[in-house]
Amino acid sequence: MSRIIAGAAGGMPLTSVPGSLTRPTTDRVKEALFSRLDAFEVVADARVLDLYAGSGSLGVESASRGAETVDLVEFDAKASEVCQRNADLVNTVARRKVVSVHRSKVESFLDRTQDSVRWDLIFLDPPYPLDEPALAEVLAKLLPHLAEGAVVVVERSARTPEPSWPEGMERFAERKYGETRLWFAEPSVEEVPEADVAEALDEQPENGN
Repeated sequence: MSRIIAGAAGGMPLTSVPGSLTRPTTDRVKEALFSRLDAFEVVADARVLDLYAGSGSLGVESASRGAETVDLVEFDAKASEVCQRNADLVNTVARRKVVSVHRSKVESFLDRTQDSVRWDLIFLDPPYPLDEPALAEVLAKLLPHLAEGAVVVVERSARTPEPSWPEGMERFAERKYGETRLWFAEPSVEEVPEADVAEALDEQPENGN
């Protein structure tokens, strides 16, 4: 049985989605993931988006560890019901509505979300049948919603290739845990060519003494 590992609701069991249509993140992978995210200092007070949420375990773990808000996006009816149960668990402990559940296809959710809405931490754990072009399309739709310094975590089979990152997003780390591979990405920082920097410095007025 999966559980919340740490934080305000640490140790509490999570409801799992019945059947084999979802692929929950194992506690071992989840513990390693959040250990790394804690080192990045991106969980506390973060606005979190959990796409293809399944049971919502990554999102509610974030809420337990101090995230400001968490949005779980899941289209499957049974899975979204489980998301709501797990969200209610953490919201009760927090004594406020930290976690919100959205029953929606990921693409539709991102299409109707205003560009002004930004998240600091985004999880994507798409089903294995989702092919690489479809994943690339979702990452491109996600790009306008990345806050400054945001971290994007993509969980895939260890046998799948690296995602095709859209222009404006780049991978900065990856880790393999058994049959699971995690890709970490962030918004690209546009570098100013050295020639442009030199030109800008030349144009600065000299101090008069």
